[in-house]
Amino acid sequence: MSTPDGQATPKPLLSVLRGEKPAIPPMWLMRQAGRYLPEYRALRAEKGGFLELVYDSACAAEITIQPLRRFAFDGAILFSDILIVPYALGQKLWFEAGEGPRMAPPLIEADLASLIPDFSRFEAVYETVRQVKASLAPEVTFLGFAGSPWTVATYMVAGQGSKDQGPARRLAYGDPAKFGAIIDAIVDATVTYLSGQIEAGVEAVQLFDSWAGSLAPLEFERWVIAPNAEIVRRVKALHPQVPIIGFPKGAAAKLPDYAAGTGVDAVGLDETVDPHWANAVLPKGLPVQGNLDPLALIAGGEAVEKSVANIMAAFRDRPHIFNLGHGILQDTPIEHVERLIAVIRNQG
Repeated sequence: MSTPDGQATPKPLLSVLRGEKPAIPPMWLMRQAGRYLPEYRALRAEKGGFLELVYDSACAAEITIQPLRRFAFDGAILFSDILIVPYALGQKLWFEAGEGPRMAPPLIEADLASLIPDFSRFEAVYETVRQVKASLAPEVTFLGFAGSPWTVATYMVAGQGSKDQGPARRLAYGDPAKFGAIIDAIVDATVTYLSGQIEAGVEAVQLFDSWAGSLAPLEFERWVIAPNAEIVRRVKALHPQVPIIGFPKGAAAKLPDYAAGTGVDAVGLDETVDPHWANAVLPKGLPVQGNLDPLALIAGGEAVEKSVANIMAAFRDRPHIFNLGHGILQDTPIEHVERLIAVIRNQG
């Protein structure tokens, strides 16, 4: 898409991922397409469960675009789920109301070889991408995503979410060959999945490692840094111009090693990271994303304004995408999101 004078339409978020530093940071919010929006809740009530929405490409495209109709976000994030990858690897997947995802068979009991992969389960997501791409404003960057191997493996092993990711950690220590085979399968499927999203139309991708903070340092190197580095290497070989954001939630002091070891183009910071510390220890010029506390956004007012000022000051000389430190919560007031956008635009 281009402007009337023939120039390409600027994409602020994409430009930051490529190392530029505008006066006002572009922004999007993790989980911006979802349950804090009344229009999402109405559509889900009409259509049924979460997985049914993901696999209805027209609905998933509508949900992806919904927040862009309300807010001046610079990015659209694909509406899907990180567990589509293990679903394509052959595990059964369903969502229990009020309890979250369930997967069968749990790989703490079953062998990976017992699963029958079906990568056609990616196709509905690719169709969602195509439909969103066709209707997205030209200045908005379209973000795809996948779960990072460690986080995805924690669900595959336990068959559900688990406290402290204990089942996966036990398996990784007790039978590293079996656990390594699970990680390798996730890496292969994730490369296929992200490449398909890119070919369908996303312009950048994010790797979510929601449970990276539960690992000891040596395990972090083995099960977070190494698999993500392999995904980055292989996706870059196929799509060298597409930026990759890595989000290792809870990585804390291991963030510099993650940035150096994975080769991601940008690092997402959770809300517990001191932005001034991150700016001091991360490679100069590396774009960062984050890191407002989602609970500060719920509080609104002075809590947001002080946090925004602190984050903006920390990254004044670094390429920065403004975002939350994790996903927006369902009881977030719409007017607080509107106010957040206004505050950021006035801080530049």
